[in-house]
Amino acid sequence: MERMVLIPSDISQLGKDYLRDKGYTIKRGRGTDKKTIMEDIAGCDALLARNEYITRSVMEAGSRLKVISKHGAGLEKIDLEAAKELNIWVTNGPLSNTAAVAEHTMLLILACAKRLVLFDAAVRSGDYDIRNRVKGMDLERKTLGLFGLGKIGSLVAKKAALGFGMQVIGYDPFLPPERWNPDIRRCAAMEEVFQEGDVISLHMPSTPETRGSVNKRMLGLMKPAAYVNAARGDLIDEPDPLEALQTNRIAGAGLDVFAQEPPEPGNPIFQLSNVVATPHSAALTAETTDRMGLHAAIGIDEVLSGIRPSWPVVIPSGRRPCDTDD
Repeated sequence: MERMVLIPSDISQLGKDYLRDKGYTIKRGRGTDKKTIMEDIAGCDALLARNEYITRSVMEAGSRLKVISKHGAGLEKIDLEAAKELNIWVTNGPLSNTAAVAEHTMLLILACAKRLVLFDAAVRSGDYDIRNRVKGMDLERKTLGLFGLGKIGSLVAKKAALGFGMQVIGYDPFLPPERWNPDIRRCAAMEEVFQEGDVISLHMPSTPETRGSVNKRMLGLMKPAAYVNAARGDLIDEPDPLEALQTNRIAGAGLDVFAQEPPEPGNPIFQLSNVVATPHSAALTAETTDRMGLHAAIGIDEVLSGIRPSWPVVIPSGRRPCDTDD
């Protein structure tokens, strides 16, 4: 029986070749909106998702759907509770993008600390004398405050401490004490990180508890020299940092993600010279893109081959009512 995998947004050739070599038929989606995915998913056994919203209605439209495999690590756009109730496996690739995102985080931190956007624009416009009027900031001996000490946050801590001589503090209520890096001072509350950090970097997943964590109250605790770097767009209550940046209450922000993607071109944050922005591209290096596609493909093959997947997120407790053996 033909086994079909829907891919709404294209992935690397490596991932597609892996699926084809295993005997799967790839169905390229016609679009990424919910209505189109619901139509395209008919007859598919698996869905390889990138940044599409995978809702309950999408899952219910796939009567043969047995596994959703996420390209990369982020899961906030997949209704995990619905997948669990519908007995659909969900897998992801938590090891696929760690190095690339940690490197990109350091890029944004350095760009903010060294005033890269402002200096680049000034030099291009002939204002070479800006070097005598505006100063950047050293990272050595400054304090990096991390929210989330998972794989990415931990690697950022290592790069910042060993590569740039920074002191690192962190807050992660979900990390067990036995897994805490003793070189990172553990903070009991978010407020402590905001008060002490010269640089603030967010690496938490998007959950009801973490959304809007960076808000006016927290920003009011920050040092004027602190910078905010976002890992998930909705962790930041965007109007509040905008005001703080416009008034120089905080010195700058490095942003790879936004609450709305793509953001509106007229977003006032893009008018600020103390903001450096990238298009949700932290994980999109050539090497990482290959790994994300391959790991997502591996998850699909493992589930459909009856093997427990390497990176399970939702583990079904039974079969879907519509499942058959043919």
